[in-house]
Amino acid sequence: MNIQAPVTDANAVPLETLDMSDPTRFQDDTIWPFFARLRKEAPVHFCQNGMWGPFWSITRYNDIMTVDTSHQVFSSEPTITLFEPPKELLMPMFIAMDQPKHDEQRKAVQGIVQPPSLAKLEGLIRERVIEILEGLPKGEVFDWVPRVSIELTTRMLATLFDFPFEDRKLLTYWSDTATMIIRTPEDLAFREAEMQKCLAYFVKLWNERVNAPPANNLISMLAHNPATKNMGPREYLGNILLLIVGGNDTTRNTISASLYYLNKNPGEYDKLRKDPGLIPNMVAETIRYQTPLSYMRRTAKTDFELGGKTIKAGDKVAMWFISGNRDDAVFEDPDRYWIDRPNARRHMSFGFGIHRCMGNRLGELQLKILWEELLKRHPRVDVVGEPQRVLSAFVHGYSSLPVRIPA
Repeated sequence: MNIQAPVTDANAVPLETLDMSDPTRFQDDTIWPFFARLRKEAPVHFCQNGMWGPFWSITRYNDIMTVDTSHQVFSSEPTITLFEPPKELLMPMFIAMDQPKHDEQRKAVQGIVQPPSLAKLEGLIRERVIEILEGLPKGEVFDWVPRVSIELTTRMLATLFDFPFEDRKLLTYWSDTATMIIRTPEDLAFREAEMQKCLAYFVKLWNERVNAPPANNLISMLAHNPATKNMGPREYLGNILLLIVGGNDTTRNTISASLYYLNKNPGEYDKLRKDPGLIPNMVAETIRYQTPLSYMRRTAKTDFELGGKTIKAGDKVAMWFISGNRDDAVFEDPDRYWIDRPNARRHMSFGFGIHRCMGNRLGELQLKILWEELLKRHPRVDVVGEPQRVLSAFVHGYSSLPVRIPA
């Protein structure tokens, strides 16, 4: 599959050929005028020749909410991305399941991110944040993404899994591999081979935990819960990857985005330095403005009327959270990064209904603590070049962000 360089003028593309699943627009950061055009001219938009086949784009806030909360009409099965591998390579996971199985499996692990568990984790997160920040160089350029964003979230993930700490970089690698763009059969074969290595490692951990008393880590929870203890290998792998990607990609990309956007908006950065009490709202505004997962896919179970269009049973539907978060019907001046925005928490980055992000509080807690400690130690961190963005229409993230802490 060849990815063509996309046209960057939003009005130069005939509406019927506009394919928002093209990852190059996300990597080039040229998506915004295209989404603005769709919200205005075709908020329920059908693309016949998408990169992964025909699909509907839902781009307005209220329409997205309708799709995301209509569980009887829109199914999360068989997968939540527009790319659909051959049946034998599908990895069932609870985010890509409907009720009641979704609810049962989610319940097996959600205790680890409930308030009592978070209260215990808070001290550990702060300790690690301080250690990471105090190890950063001053007066020289370094890459914020691996040194801070990835390091903090990967340590957290290793803790949640009780994963061997010295091997924690494998978690980042598997997360990136699981969400890589599949362009050729060779790409798919490579990903599958790496996922089998991931499965083998986690099977070893499962076998240790299933024969030990139940413990407060994700593998033990899956191994001992009646809803998950009899999963087949691909379902176990699917749920492990869901927890890795969900616990890693989203938080790490918001950490990078917060520093980037504060640098792009120095008035907002000054505001934050003067009033660190704004940190929680700044975190919510960054999650809105960045939208770490651009979309989720659903599949229509029956015909459904939306915005004057008929979505047919079997059609793929992309709920573009990244577009809903810039809908001016909900957010005043939506393209402005505004850290004390009154309704920043109305963002849709966590989704709605039964599939609302399970780890949202943990992600927010890591960001809050990071900024509390960062402002104390390094009130200024300068971004010294443009970030490198990930080639993906699904994960909206950064692979690199060059920064310098003034000497």
